[in-house]
Amino acid sequence: MYKAQRAAFSMIELIFVIVIIGILSAIAIPKFAATRDDAVVSKGRAEVAALRSAIAMERQKRILQGNFDPIDGSTAESLLEYGLSDKWSRSGDDFTFTTNQGSCQFKVENNKLDKKTCSIDGMSDL
Repeated sequence: MYKAQRAAFSMIELIFVIVIIGILSAIAIPKFAATRDDAVVSKGRAEVAALRSAIAMERQKRILQGNFDPIDGSTAESLLEYGLSDKWSRSGDDFTFTTNQGSCQFKVENNKLDKKTCSIDGMSDL
């Protein structure tokens, strides 16, 4: 006499695997969401740095040409080759970076980009 061979998983084994997958996904999904938020903030910081650098280079270029006109918001925005991401909005000389964590407001004045207010963790030191 020979024993019947098992060809499938038992119900207990399947439930155990589903529970483990559920626990792992409950841990992983919030980590991925936090990583995405960190990436958005990092991109915003990089765009602030690029905008400040572009304003400084334009100012130096103008000085060498003997042009001492101040740089305004529309000029500053046009200096970026790839523009600003969709998280940015501009009204005159005011720039606003908005995420689900809050917003930061910047203003172009005296040929530089100054931070006015910021409620986003990771951008308050700009």
